[in-house]
Amino acid sequence: MRYRTLLAGVILLGGCSGTSLRRESPVTATDTKKTDSKYTGPRRRIGVVDFENKTAYGARLGTAASDILITELAKTGKFVVVERDKLNRIMEEQKLQTSGAIDPRTVVQMGKILGLNAIVTGAVSQFGVNTEGTEALITQSKKQTATATVDIRVVDTETGQVLLADSGRGVTKSSKRTFLGLGARGGYDETLEGDALRAAIVRFTENIVSQVNKKPWSCRIAGVNGELIYLNAGVTMGVEKGMALECFHLGKEIRDPTTGLLLGNEELPIGRAEVQGGLGDTGEGSVARLVRSAGSVPEIKDICRLAD
Repeated sequence: MRYRTLLAGVILLGGCSGTSLRRESPVTATDTKKTDSKYTGPRRRIGVVDFENKTAYGARLGTAASDILITELAKTGKFVVVERDKLNRIMEEQKLQTSGAIDPRTVVQMGKILGLNAIVTGAVSQFGVNTEGTEALITQSKKQTATATVDIRVVDTETGQVLLADSGRGVTKSSKRTFLGLGARGGYDETLEGDALRAAIVRFTENIVSQVNKKPWSCRIAGVNGELIYLNAGVTMGVEKGMALECFHLGKEIRDPTTGLLLGNEELPIGRAEVQGGLGDTGEGSVARLVRSAGSVPEIKDICRLAD
């Protein structure tokens, strides 16, 4: 009789469920303040290089972090993010470094090849998982907490200068509970990695948007035919028919005499152009007509910016 009473009590406590899982919302923190800037104009073209992994948790953390940032930047609707495979392929062909802190000359070269406005490099500098658990007569519980720190740099592809250096820390937790040994006892929860990295990255995504958009939007001239100029920006970047542009010929490089860092180029006015429509079927280019000349003749790789 006593045996039946105990068994009934156990069944009443346990019901039909052997395991329960609870995931807590990510908790995030960052040492840098969130900055805002009013976005205007077409979208920028940006590239994200594979992040370096400085932790002992395997190379996948670096790749995962860069993938998450690509997704978050695309979700803002303010960037055309160049596919990472394309970026890596070009860098390998040019025998350039493909991950970690890329030097300014490499960034400028990549900007010219792919028409990028900025490149983001970064590293997963810290990652750890803490596990706590309790055991009772008929129940067991396990709680895991993952913490990740991600550092990034946003580099201007025209000058190689760092536009933003930021760091984000993300924390996420999960809890598992078993009853009478039924269900999984809960090994390492691999989803915690992605959750902690995302929690760190979302904190500085808006800062990336803010810093890149502080510079005037620009595109490059890809071809010239009389008064017609062909641009490396189209509808995918928000370039519309009738948009007015001021175009400039890029002359001699201007470098800092102490550091050798590229500050910019001499700019000779070409004149005002007006977008006539798209170029081809990809949406990546457009055709503009030079409606007012300032004297200089447009050439391939010259720059055009939104007119005031």
